[in-house]
Amino acid sequence: MVTVVIATRNRATSLATTLERVTPLAPVVVVDNGSGDATSAMTRARFPSVRLLTLDRNDGAYARNLGARLATTPYVAFCDDDCWWAPGSLDRAVEVLESNPHVGLLNARVLVGSEQRLDPACAAMAASTLPSRDTVPGRLIVAFMAGASVVRRSLFLRLGGFHRRYHIGAEESLLSIDLLDAGYAIVYCEDVVVHHHPSPAERDHELRRFLVSRNQLWTSWLRRPLAVACRETAHLVRLACRDRIARRALLHAAAGLPWVLRERRVVGADVERVLVLVPTAGP
Repeated sequence: MVTVVIATRNRATSLATTLERVTPLAPVVVVDNGSGDATSAMTRARFPSVRLLTLDRNDGAYARNLGARLATTPYVAFCDDDCWWAPGSLDRAVEVLESNPHVGLLNARVLVGSEQRLDPACAAMAASTLPSRDTVPGRLIVAFMAGASVVRRSLFLRLGGFHRRYHIGAEESLLSIDLLDAGYAIVYCEDVVVHHHPSPAERDHELRRFLVSRNQLWTSWLRRPLAVACRETAHLVRLACRDRIARRALLHAAAGLPWVLRERRVVGADVERVLVLVPTAGP
């Protein structure tokens, strides 16, 4: 019923730990985002049941789309290479989605490290006060964590999944809005659990901040009313006056205006009324 899709790059060691935990639970597709280490070789040698797609470049979050296309189950569970689904959680996720056809995607409760600390993004989801018109199996949310989510595969692919131009960083923001605009709910389910043991590999925090800022602005331009898009643009302009990362994000976002204007499709008024209650940027 559910396939786990993992996009990875240059993390053979942490990926092996993840696969040891996940392969007994469900079929797994690994998309290697152009790794320069032994990621693909390790996966083939140690986990022959895993379906492996090796890319010759880093496609970022879009690699998850490619993995979802290879899946043959009704549902896809995304998982990062330093995370794993707790036993029983995938079955529970399928049960929720099967019983609630209006739910398009659910986000798990993420526990971090050996201390099992609640991820701050999940704490915010648990505190969501979004009004619910229907009974839902959890809190209604408008933003989710890609590496801790289960989605209807056909719906995900129909909506285009993660936008290829976003690469990574708030890549969930556009898909979140499109799910809502298609009439589906996004829910946070505390009884579905993902364990996250952050990789010790160094991250480029400045690059991440740049991509998040750029992608959030693109999402506003692509889906929000003109007044909202202008307001968020003005906010980034003010930041850019004193912050080089914000300035870089603004310039890159502006360079994408031609394709943004081609793809712009403003969401309906009902969805916009929900979006103004909660920030739509990815956690």
